[in-house]
Amino acid sequence: MALYTELLVREDNLQLFGFPTLAEREWHRLLITVQGVGAKAALAIAGTLGTDGVARAISLGDVSAIRAAPGIGPKLAQRITIELKDKAPAIMAMGDRGDAVAQVDDTVIDATDAVPAPVPSNTDTFGSAAGARADALSALVNLGYGQGEAAGAIAQAMGDGPQADTQDMIRRSLRLLAPKG
Repeated sequence: MALYTELLVREDNLQLFGFPTLAEREWHRLLITVQGVGAKAALAIAGTLGTDGVARAISLGDVSAIRAAPGIGPKLAQRITIELKDKAPAIMAMGDRGDAVAQVDDTVIDATDAVPAPVPSNTDTFGSAAGARADALSALVNLGYGQGEAAGAIAQAMGDGPQADTQDMIRRSLRLLAPKG
């Protein structure tokens, strides 16, 4: 079991936050980069939506989902979706891999590490859903789609069939990204 921590240093106080998963800590770090989102608001958002819900809301631009968190108004929710749309794909691609690293080899990541340790690409070790999500994101970006656009399509495709393998995920995402008309 590992506990991932984040130390926030302000002029007049120190705050230490603990997270059960690496993904939760990274979402917290990303959320507090938005002006007007403090640690308390970031915890409210993550607590209300969960890591998958935050990822889905940001990738789809779902302001109403983020507004569901206590203390988050419409303007702040809009700012969060706009500012994080392009920053979120890296954490979304990480998916559950952050948890798997700790479970598979008991790796402890220091609180000062900004990037998780490299993870082998063998999806069988880390779970097919997280591996499919990361591989599909990489494939769509290599095809020329923007990271935010690709992540949004993948999140929507994951909603349709969360147990899809990489090929199915790419096919579904390409259908969503295809020009309509």
